[in-house]
Amino acid sequence: MLDIIIVEDNKEIGTLLSDFLRKENYIVSVAQTGEKALSLFERYGAKLIILDIMLPGVDGFVVCSKIRESSNAHILIASARTTKDDKLKGLNLGADDYIEKPYDIDILLAKIKGIFKRKYAVDELVEENIRLNTVTNTMFVNNQPVECTIKEFELLKLLMENKGVTLKKEYLFNNIWGSDSESEMQTLTVHIKWLRGKIEKNPKKPDHIITEWGVGYRFE
Repeated sequence: MLDIIIVEDNKEIGTLLSDFLRKENYIVSVAQTGEKALSLFERYGAKLIILDIMLPGVDGFVVCSKIRESSNAHILIASARTTKDDKLKGLNLGADDYIEKPYDIDILLAKIKGIFKRKYAVDELVEENIRLNTVTNTMFVNNQPVECTIKEFELLKLLMENKGVTLKKEYLFNNIWGSDSESEMQTLTVHIKWLRGKIEKNPKKPDHIITEWGVGYRFE
């Protein structure tokens, strides 16, 4: 599952906001149309949707309504349409919040942090000898701290959250690096190798991160 889908037809604004959010360790994808946003949400899901209203084709109100039909994901409308009627329409369709453009990026980030703290906070993930602290983004193996990069942490966290489920390579890559990333798929393979070196007794015969050839990886 993605942390955040940004639905914004202005590429510059979408890129700037996604860069800020990724620096805060959120898993982010950007959609420039309502159709792409609905496709991303259907395929991956998301905890938070930052939603513009004025979009080419399917507008933000339709996106909000469609998502709310099947999900309680947090929907935050960010729009230059600031009339009372627009705000009421968005909230009545199921949006959780409505902020006006232009917004202060620091205030938006604080609002997002508050949303995740209230709705999605999980302090630790524990599986046998592996422990992830999701507040401090730290990893412990056999109760000993193990250094890891943000991407390694995010990747292992996603695998552990889906224990026993084989996750496709494309799904893992898009969730961790973003569907609009310029990185190569080989990056995923390299990070899996690094993680195995840190958590497995024998990285060449892993007990935890299992390869499903031609498909992806699963955590056991």
